[in-house]
Amino acid sequence: MGFNCGIVGLPNVGKSTIFNALTSAGAQASNYPFTTIDPNVGIVDMPDKRLDKLAAIYQPKKVTPTTMEFVDIAGLVKGAAQGEGLGNKFLANIREVDAIAHVVRCFEDPNVVHVGGRVDPKTDIEVIEAELMLADLDAIEKRLFKAEKQAKAGDKQSLEEVEFMKRLRDMLSRGEPVRRSTHSDKEVAWLRSYNLLSAKPVLYAANVAEDMLDKSNPYVDTVRKIAAEEGAKVVVISGKIEGEIAQLPIEERKEYLAEMGLNESGLDRMIRAGYDLLGLITYFTAGEKEVRAWTIIQGTKAPQAAGKIHTDFEKGFIRAEVFHYDDLMRLKTPQAVKEAGLLRSEGKDYVVKDGDIMLFRFNV
Repeated sequence: MGFNCGIVGLPNVGKSTIFNALTSAGAQASNYPFTTIDPNVGIVDMPDKRLDKLAAIYQPKKVTPTTMEFVDIAGLVKGAAQGEGLGNKFLANIREVDAIAHVVRCFEDPNVVHVGGRVDPKTDIEVIEAELMLADLDAIEKRLFKAEKQAKAGDKQSLEEVEFMKRLRDMLSRGEPVRRSTHSDKEVAWLRSYNLLSAKPVLYAANVAEDMLDKSNPYVDTVRKIAAEEGAKVVVISGKIEGEIAQLPIEERKEYLAEMGLNESGLDRMIRAGYDLLGLITYFTAGEKEVRAWTIIQGTKAPQAAGKIHTDFEKGFIRAEVFHYDDLMRLKTPQAVKEAGLLRSEGKDYVVKDGDIMLFRFNV
């Protein structure tokens, strides 16, 4: 699969509770800091109602959703970049993920200790951001020292990269995360090799009390304001409610949500938001044996999409027979889609779209 989202936050904000509900993986969740020391990893199905509708048409023997990986990373504390609270270990875990789901505590509960002594989403977010940026600043300064040596030897490429690193260093020194700036294609390639923590896209999960899910909440308002400044998304979620839903049999969950006045769980919204955050889309393969969803990065061309199924499909790619989910829903049957001239034959340069239904032709 290869796409994952790390769940981060201060200790006791509800990260492990939310992770448990997401994945039913049973991560330890207790009322004291550093319960999670080694990261827990869970694979979750991507909620997609289109699969059910495709299954109703094709009547397959098997239906397989696409998935995302979530990683429950231990709570960071102030000073993590200098090793506080096993900080270096936790920061290294964040370095391994593609995106960050930042859980922010937006509830009052005297029985759950807050490491800062009071609930303050703005300060909590700033603590996490500061630690990520301090770690990045240290990494950039080390790289810059080496790059400047190469630049002195007359390496033109190194001279350009040195200037880029200096801009990053200055940004970080001002307290600006790297993700808030725009970069050229060349700079994006350099950034990818640096694997900076503050360059990773962020989704904010505002964790509220169960009786505050649909009510005005000044803590959530604070998170929304911070997210708006950087163009990030916010998902409001109640870890306690999601934990209760996760304990129910699947057939009872819809009824529970209806009683709560909800159309879907907060976790479904969080999974989709994480999927969007990573710039992912879904295409489908469909037939009597199986209806299956596949994850690719937006902008992927047909041969590479075929390679998600098997490397031989990409190596021997001839063409893809394609029609769109929306056309199938409108016309009701694959045959009707074909008769309407909406089944297309696409070559190696075709960029796959979200909702494409594809059949690949290839040489073995």
